[in-house]
Amino acid sequence: MIRDLHNQLVAGEVTATKLAEQYLRAIEEKDGDIGAYLTTLRTQALEAASLVDARLARGESIDLLAGIPGAIKDNICVAGVRATAGSKILDNYIAPYDATVIEKLKARGAVIVGKTNMDEFAMGSSTESSAYRKTKNPVDTERVPGGSSGGSAAAVAAGEAVWSLGSDTGGSIRQPASFCGLVGLKPTYGRVSRFGLIAMASSLDQIGPFGTSVEDVAIVFSRIAGSDAHDATTAESGNGKPFEDYLTGDIRGLSIGVPKEYFSDTLDPRVRAAADQAIERFKELGATIKEISLPHSIYALAVYYILMPSEVSSNLARFDGIKYGLRVNDAEDSMAGTSTLLETYLDTRRVGFGAEVKRRVMLGTYALSAGYYDAYYKKAQKVRALIRQDFEAAFEDVDLIFSPTTPEPAFRFGEKGDDPLKMYLSDIYTVTANLAGVPAISFPMGTIAEDGKELPLGGQLMGRWFDEETVLRAADAFEKQTAKK
Repeated sequence: MIRDLHNQLVAGEVTATKLAEQYLRAIEEKDGDIGAYLTTLRTQALEAASLVDARLARGESIDLLAGIPGAIKDNICVAGVRATAGSKILDNYIAPYDATVIEKLKARGAVIVGKTNMDEFAMGSSTESSAYRKTKNPVDTERVPGGSSGGSAAAVAAGEAVWSLGSDTGGSIRQPASFCGLVGLKPTYGRVSRFGLIAMASSLDQIGPFGTSVEDVAIVFSRIAGSDAHDATTAESGNGKPFEDYLTGDIRGLSIGVPKEYFSDTLDPRVRAAADQAIERFKELGATIKEISLPHSIYALAVYYILMPSEVSSNLARFDGIKYGLRVNDAEDSMAGTSTLLETYLDTRRVGFGAEVKRRVMLGTYALSAGYYDAYYKKAQKVRALIRQDFEAAFEDVDLIFSPTTPEPAFRFGEKGDDPLKMYLSDIYTVTANLAGVPAISFPMGTIAEDGKELPLGGQLMGRWFDEETVLRAADAFEKQTAKK
């Protein structure tokens, strides 16, 4: 879609301003029902579009992404725009600077039409924990769009943006992509700068794109990847690389591993059938399929839900009602009639944080506390190292690893809300990529018929560190083969 729109802009068949107005109008018409956006940026979008039109009028060349409307998850800072991270504690926070990814997108002439809804501080798998609204899945509005980047996924799936950015800590791009029938990429840890991303778990978080095709995702990814002096965890890799040029459609000779641990007897037979069909399609494309083992992956979810809350506990300590955001001084609770500093901390966090955030802060604080650090956090870090070693060993034999993205299609609102453990299981196939730091993509691999609806189901490919080219090429080949059938 991005390339087609770019060609229309260059040919003068449409202007960037009209394109922006088209998507802003779609937001006005649809988003009252979908709830993908928290903030719409009409003025900024039209100003950015007019600059692209001016360049075209002067006969200048423009980037592939110039003038193309996109949406940004509300935990990524855009200068002068509210950044809530889906939380009341940041309800009045206006970002004073652009995240590095936003700087890069603006430099290319991309048009940002709004900030999207999300689970509070990216904690959730359904976008139900947002402090503002529940986002609906455009495929079936009685079901969740996934999370935590549900707003970014729903915006693209509903035709309210061409592309979008989300963040992925344990599957928060790939799971919503699966639920909404989109392509979503979690890059290698360190491939994309996290400067300007409101942190959840710093060793796991990564910004990545959503799109309706692998090529769209590759185009956006190409423009945000690269090293950054503001983020010491970024690598000197991918600066300016056009990942969209690697989509040859040819994967003959590639070896794809299928982990036996991901295909146990407990896997939903409908999901397994779809995955088996996807495996056969990869064979038709000339890939070799091998059964592999990731023996420590059975511990991945437990490790993730120790390490992630521990980092949450540390990162969210800054939201105390003093530096910025919400401040609550509940003097009525104080015997002296005025709030002490400690009471201000407690009142602000009690009012500003939702239930899921409080739950994870408490879990993380407990895991890091004296007497439990060695038993939980330290041991989880050791197992994380073993999980990474599993991937290192696997990639000596195979080029890619395939699995379903999620154990089920999109579920209904409220279906898992009363049982956090059921919600956490939505991440069972995705968290290993974050723990190991490898790139992973979710792409549509089929559908499941349920209640008269064809619900999308995603397949996941994981690759070697900094080998997004192969991950994207294989997903693109699958997409092109599927389109022919």
